[in-house]
Amino acid sequence: MADIWLMRHGAYEGHRPGYHAPHEAALTLEGRDQVRRSLPLPDGITAIVTSPIPRARQTAMLIAHLTNLPIVATSGFLAEWRAPSIVLGRSAETYPPAYRAWRSCRLAKPSLRCEDGESLTDLHTRARHCAAFLHHTAGRHGPLLAVSHTLLLGVLTRLPEGPTAFTTAASNPWHFAERRRFTPQQSAPTSPPCSSTA
Repeated sequence: MADIWLMRHGAYEGHRPGYHAPHEAALTLEGRDQVRRSLPLPDGITAIVTSPIPRARQTAMLIAHLTNLPIVATSGFLAEWRAPSIVLGRSAETYPPAYRAWRSCRLAKPSLRCEDGESLTDLHTRARHCAAFLHHTAGRHGPLLAVSHTLLLGVLTRLPEGPTAFTTAASNPWHFAERRRFTPQQSAPTSPPCSSTA
């Protein structure tokens, strides 16, 4: 089985603790420097896949430019957790009441969504599909670098925990431009995803 490496994008405009970045937030100059400092890549990587969200896509494009590796896929499976629109561009001290209420019951009701956001069950299901996509793509293209986002990466590397992996991921964010090897044990959930409804 071909190696798969996961990487978080570099720093982006407006970042601060608890901040939910708008979709269009771009890499900063520091973010680009972080990506450059993350090189060289592990030996053997032959292709790159990326989230379509600009900060990840820009990270992947910079790596591709610096290494001459091809970007073989841009996939929504690798996109960040879809936070509800009501919190985009906000940080914890300005979260609206509807989002605070959702946060208080999201573990008890993992299929519950806050407005147009993704539920914990939705995210876990997408992460499972992402794992299959990565293994399939690595099978076609060889050792792979996948550029994504901290919450998706956190859930992806904790699939056996089920939908509650979201809270572990949120409390243990990946550093900007951090890279980790994705192991088969991480991608094989021990039980089916939660099927409870809101």
